[in-house]
Amino acid sequence: MHKPIHSKEVTKAAINKLHERGVTIEDIADIVYEMQFPYHKELKLADCIESVKKVLLKREIQHAILVGVELDQMAEKKMLSEPLQSIVETDEGLFGVDETIALGAALGYGSIAVTTFGHLDKNKIGIIHDLDTKKGKGIHTFLDDIVASIAANASSRIAHSLRDEEENITTEDKKQVEDEELIG
Repeated sequence: MHKPIHSKEVTKAAINKLHERGVTIEDIADIVYEMQFPYHKELKLADCIESVKKVLLKREIQHAILVGVELDQMAEKKMLSEPLQSIVETDEGLFGVDETIALGAALGYGSIAVTTFGHLDKNKIGIIHDLDTKKGKGIHTFLDDIVASIAANASSRIAHSLRDEEENITTEDKKQVEDEELIG
């Protein structure tokens, strides 16, 4: 029986994969800022960076990064069997597995994350556009969608946390609700 892999190892591997593929936390935070600033004029890029970092701590996101990047790299090395090789290599329009993985990773952050993911998938903002159009410079069939998912999740976190601030809901308030067993 194999021992479980420590979460720090998985976190480090996922972030390293992003960096190896030319994606930084700041690149993703720029997208989050663009998505949330119209609703929160006091928003700072530092808030967006912090939100992206929190999202990257989630195993669902880390696993999506590791699987997606691995498949992109295998396609670059022509290691996939046909017809999958051609489908991934060309980012075939009707191939939806890349979006399915990324959307699955967004489901834990609510409907805001899901609708934001759809917007980012369609409009290819920032680094997502760069990854999607890197013809001849790597295959990013999965990575562009995963980055969209990370940005959508971080945007949702900010939207919800700013609403909590508006309502003066603190971490202590949330803990009190848990302690009072108001949530079954």
